[in-house]
Amino acid sequence: MGEQSVHLRNIRLILSFDGTDYSGWQRQSNARTIQGELEEKLAMMTGEKIVLHGAGRTDSGVHALAMTAHFATRSAIACSSFRSGLNSLLADSIKVMQVEEADSSFHSRISARAKIYQYYFTTAAIVPPHRRLYCAHLPGGFDLEAARRCLPYLVGRHDFSCFEAAGSRDKAKIGGRGAWRQIFSVSLTSLAGPEPEYLFEICGDGFLRKMVRNIVGTLIEVGQQRMRVADFAVLLRQGDRSLAGPTAPACGLFLKQIYYDESWSAA
Repeated sequence: MGEQSVHLRNIRLILSFDGTDYSGWQRQSNARTIQGELEEKLAMMTGEKIVLHGAGRTDSGVHALAMTAHFATRSAIACSSFRSGLNSLLADSIKVMQVEEADSSFHSRISARAKIYQYYFTTAAIVPPHRRLYCAHLPGGFDLEAARRCLPYLVGRHDFSCFEAAGSRDKAKIGGRGAWRQIFSVSLTSLAGPEPEYLFEICGDGFLRKMVRNIVGTLIEVGQQRMRVADFAVLLRQGDRSLAGPTAPACGLFLKQIYYDESWSAA
């Protein structure tokens, strides 16, 4: 049983994890997940039933450099002790990088202003073994400049239905922003190395389920000359998922950073 305090505290975590062996973020009764592992260890430390709220729901196999999460507790355990205690209990594939006490109004998802995702992929004939779990293997020629010509179409506020996976949201729900999201910046670069590897990075105010992987899959279609740049522009306007490319593999995707009021500037 964890040492108890009188008042309810709001504890904010910054997490880094390798998602290879997990069925995504969200707690499941019959699968190992990031949320489930953390809630179990927090319950051990505090003696309480802990509900951990994440800034998003990463899919199975997706990684995070800095995922934000928070939970409420009456435990008096110091933030530094939460970090060291959790890291001693968790597998090496999940680490708590920072712990701090947050204002009661802070919510990991609702308070977020922007998120950055990165996606790594290689078009080499053979993927280096040390990259196989963190870089998608999509062999073949790749016209980087053609794919880059698609990027300006993504920037700004758009209905991203064409890149939305089934089950992303309740489409019968009245109100809300639907599939509209604001993209602040996007880039696609070639990385230095003996084999052709690329990095796609996107910053936005939110993302639909598998949206980043569906965008990447479509950019690869353009780069490998199975789709024209003009087709990319059309599908974004029409919002038809069937016109977009396949979903890129999960292993290349990383949640890089989440911005909140105190750290975010769209400029």
